[in-house]
Amino acid sequence: MNGPAAPRFLATLAAFAAGASLLTTIQATPASAEVICGTYSVDGAIWTEYTQAPGVRQALGCPKSDELGLPDGVGRRQVFDNGSIYWSPATGAHAVWGLIGDEWGQHGWEGGYLGYPISDELKNPDGVGVRQQFQGATVYWSPSTGAHAVHGNIGWWWGQYGYERGTYGYPTSDEYSTGNVGGNVDDNKGVRQDFQSGKYLLWSGGQADAFEACQSACIGYGGITNTKWVVKTEVYVNWTDSRYTSVHVTPTPAAFKKVLGGDDAASDVNEDWRQVWSNTRMFPGATQTAQNSTYQQLLCHAEFSYPDTSGGHLGGPTWDLETWRPVLTGNSDAVLKKMLASKCNWDTDG
Repeated sequence: MNGPAAPRFLATLAAFAAGASLLTTIQATPASAEVICGTYSVDGAIWTEYTQAPGVRQALGCPKSDELGLPDGVGRRQVFDNGSIYWSPATGAHAVWGLIGDEWGQHGWEGGYLGYPISDELKNPDGVGVRQQFQGATVYWSPSTGAHAVHGNIGWWWGQYGYERGTYGYPTSDEYSTGNVGGNVDDNKGVRQDFQSGKYLLWSGGQADAFEACQSACIGYGGITNTKWVVKTEVYVNWTDSRYTSVHVTPTPAAFKKVLGGDDAASDVNEDWRQVWSNTRMFPGATQTAQNSTYQQLLCHAEFSYPDTSGGHLGGPTWDLETWRPVLTGNSDAVLKKMLASKCNWDTDG
């Protein structure tokens, strides 16, 4: 374990007591307990990290303190000009500095959910950004996005789609509360994290008053579209049964209007469908039946979501497309009657 660092002059005095010369004492100073620059010595595992880890000494500069205890009574740290080195028995010694260090500090340092660093700063495969692993999360940094921690189920889902080189790119925010994901009550059970290109991920532990997919734990993802008829698309997938997946489409005001000549969402559902998925991945396991059903539901909303007598819209401000609903069959008139009778929310093809 790292103990308190002994100033170099104490080693010198001990050597004089043994009859050594000053020159002999300086040359014989142990390499693991050395004043590198300034007036403080560095030793033990912190010395090894400082002098042997690539780039650490250049990044940190000179020590500004002796080795210090930490509030948890377990670990140690030493402060340098541009950062610190933290050590614990379970994680060893690792340097933390810069914007990654700032991000870590905002979440409580070793006392927060990130815990101690378990790696040094690492270059990412894209050659642009860097990351550093901590006990509870990994902090990713790039020049255009800054430093943000990724962890938990959102981090797992992000990794499934290629990390920073995949669908979502680098994180552009930390996790933040979104209230009730998929429900109507702001009970702070949902969290969201934003990524590049207008994409984001969501997680909910489950809410009884949410729609079916999120009544138990669910993962969500979405993308800002801002096309002619679609503002954004969000997909919510039940964590244990992906058959229960709900697609939430937020339409633009133009999507609620009928246009003379047919240049509207109802008259060109193929284009509306394309816009729905223009910045969001289609739901996992998208069978042809599920695609056909959700396409029909989009058609229903586009056709019948005109303002009603109360000033609202059939189906509300978002169009919810649910993968478990059956495909309606019959001629066009019969199908449209079924759609309207169910307010775009049919349970069976009856």
